[in-house]
Amino acid sequence: MVDHYQQSGQGGLSVVERAMSRSATYLAIGGVASIVFGAVTLFWPGISLVALTVLFGAFAFIYGALALGSGLNLVAHRSTEWVPYVLGGLAGVLIGAVTFFSPGLTALTLVYFIAAWAILVGVFEVIASIEARDLVKGAGWLTASGLLSVAFGVVVAARPGSGALAILWLIGIYAIIAGGTRLYAAYRIRGAEKDVKRVAASMQTQS
Repeated sequence: MVDHYQQSGQGGLSVVERAMSRSATYLAIGGVASIVFGAVTLFWPGISLVALTVLFGAFAFIYGALALGSGLNLVAHRSTEWVPYVLGGLAGVLIGAVTFFSPGLTALTLVYFIAAWAILVGVFEVIASIEARDLVKGAGWLTASGLLSVAFGVVVAARPGSGALAILWLIGIYAIIAGGTRLYAAYRIRGAEKDVKRVAASMQTQS
């Protein structure tokens, strides 16, 4: 990313800084939301199916909105890496909205909704990380988060058991681990932002 914008001068680098900073913020908030969702799922004693459905719907919608916001932020800064963020965000918002406003879903149907969300989010995160692997340091952790989501979704869809309530522990643990991975990815992206600022300062000194 730094090399790409060296041709644009100081102004181009400041644009990169803003895009990276906001994307890292969206990713970090999404990570926190994932951890909260996982913790509530694990430690809410006797959570009902309706409560779990509404909780997941709200989480998926919020996470999708954050991914969509990150994609639109990249569009606004004329970055070409916006596609997976926007598509993944739209998928999350759609699945979240349908789930949230369908509290009468069966436990088995909810499992498939969760699996579909995890797979879609994972695929788009992997695509986004591949596009950014030469640009930011945190891309590898975003890849890990995406692969974890895909693996979780495939396992849950293949062996749904008796429904979502029967695998609460798996859902909760996945959400916490995935959230932690996204938080660390955001931290690494912040580190890349500092590298960009150092390059900007060096260019200014040389000029």
